[in-house]
Amino acid sequence: MYAAERQQEILRLAREGGRVDVLSLAEAFQVTAETVRRDLKLLDRAGLVRRVHGGAIPADRLDFEPDLAERDAVAADEKNRIARAALAELPAEGSVILDAGTTTARLAAELPADCSLTVVTHSLPVAARLADHPGIALHLVGGRVRHRTRAAVDAWALRAYAEINADLLLLATNGFSLDGGLTTPDLAEAAVKRAMVAAARRTVLLADSAKQGQRHFARFGGLGDVDLLITDTGLAPEDALAIERRGTEVVRA
Repeated sequence: MYAAERQQEILRLAREGGRVDVLSLAEAFQVTAETVRRDLKLLDRAGLVRRVHGGAIPADRLDFEPDLAERDAVAADEKNRIARAALAELPAEGSVILDAGTTTARLAAELPADCSLTVVTHSLPVAARLADHPGIALHLVGGRVRHRTRAAVDAWALRAYAEINADLLLLATNGFSLDGGLTTPDLAEAAVKRAMVAAARRTVLLADSAKQGQRHFARFGGLGDVDLLITDTGLAPEDALAIERRGTEVVRA
């Protein structure tokens, strides 16, 4: 296969799957990882893909927001490990904000029956998992519900978060990087995330490594706003060290 043919096939795979990774492409085409990286660099320069950590996403999907079921199926094992690691950060008692997200929803499902917490969330899936929990005092934040995320946004949600002081925020994001900060495709979602960060004394970001390097339309903060990042081992040790040098602790679950 000529290089141009391989690059065309890489672009097709990226558009169909929403993402490609270097190691899988190298194995599929029986070439070195460095060859794939050169292919992705050329496609990036042509404006056809956007390079992210470990691979690339198609340029026409930079701000595409998959629905909840599609996102929940991506990196499921990594999200489960992140959710279990996050349990260690919960206070014995006190108040916790749970952001809308597939990893935070997995965490909600993992909360032990004997925990005793006040939980605030604007996420319908998170609230549904906690509604019958015997030890949880659940507060559901209202507002306009976005179908993509099943999360409440806009003025009601912002007003509610402005009225509380929580011990801990477990935050989700669509993308993170040292330079690009924390980003999500939707401005209304970003506004709620900023309000949650302001409402909590400590912020723990739950994000799988595939989100590293991804930049979306709406920026709602920087890694400096995060006390602890819990991610998976797909985040390279040198990248974890670079984040920690900026003041954010990193756990690779």
